[in-house]
Amino acid sequence: MHWFFLGLAILAEVAGSSALKSSEGFTRMGPTVLTLTAFIVALYFLSLSLRVLPLGVAYAVWAGAGTALVALTGALVFRQSLDIAGYCGIGLIIAGVIVINVFSNSSAHQ
Repeated sequence: MHWFFLGLAILAEVAGSSALKSSEGFTRMGPTVLTLTAFIVALYFLSLSLRVLPLGVAYAVWAGAGTALVALTGALVFRQSLDIAGYCGIGLIIAGVIVINVFSNSSAHQ
């Protein structure tokens, strides 16, 4: 269940970051409220995942996956361009998350 909570935290953080872009510096009420709500939800679910997951692992996965998904969202939704180096960097972030989860004993239950 802790990985599910972490997944929800990541999705909420991506939604909040996307809404932050749309808030235009907190000048648009709808996206501003969505941003604040999504970040509160993200931190709540991150805190639930930390009941079991080590802080370093949970935060690395949260930050890494969130960064990759926000970059992809920027490219797909906001039509922001990514070059080959950008896509390679996202690939490395995803590879790092996989390495932590598959090969590291750090992600094991405490």
